[in-house]
Amino acid sequence: MIIQKELPGVSEFVIIRITKIMPHGAYCRLIEYNSDAYLPISEVSSGWIKNIHEFIKEGQQDVAKVIFVDAEKKSVDISLKKATGKNKKDKSTEYSLEKRAEGIFNKALEASGAQARKQEIIGDVAKKESTYNDLINDIFEGKDPLSGFKDTAFKDSLYLLVSKAIKPKIYTVAYNVELTTTDTKAGISAIKEAFSKVEGAGIEVQYLGAPRYRLVATDSSYPKAEDRIKRANEILSKYNSIEFSMKSSKTQA
Repeated sequence: MIIQKELPGVSEFVIIRITKIMPHGAYCRLIEYNSDAYLPISEVSSGWIKNIHEFIKEGQQDVAKVIFVDAEKKSVDISLKKATGKNKKDKSTEYSLEKRAEGIFNKALEASGAQARKQEIIGDVAKKESTYNDLINDIFEGKDPLSGFKDTAFKDSLYLLVSKAIKPKIYTVAYNVELTTTDTKAGISAIKEAFSKVEGAGIEVQYLGAPRYRLVATDSSYPKAEDRIKRANEILSKYNSIEFSMKSSKTQA
């Protein structure tokens, strides 16, 4: 997050580092908040725990779920057992992306000579975006989240760094097609014409050996690549002399 909150919210997943283990629980550092939390032994793992040291170690970094917050006392309780494998994976990915985005932000400050105005710039950016990752993603997608931003040198440096640092992810969708025709006179011409239009829609046609073909579509998102295949289906469906069936072959990112 661009402006760091003092405490997390209940049910939030957080990155922790275990700092001190006690007989009935452990004290942990909330890395994203620069504050502490308590991990009761009952929240370390499901089932009975005889020796807490068999389950956690000092210095261990993990993902936990916040189960209690007392804002007045600045007290936070967390749970390891309530964080599933998917929760941990998603949170770890989110944290890594945020740190990477923050690194790009800091490089832009350095490149534009704006380090002395860092806090002022952070305050201005936080009025438009809540996290560094949201900011970077919006720039990458061609949006202008810092439209009207007064520090144009920093803005230009940031936008340039984003364009260099992030490569677009390309999705590929492929379908196998079995295609035949009952029109011995005009059928072959119809097939050639249909595939010409399919290729014109940005879809690669691969010949696998009659009557089998493969249609391959690539785009910046899976849905967009799928839409290209749907367009191929629409084109082929317009030819009454052509009979065909399509089956997903391979999808990759």
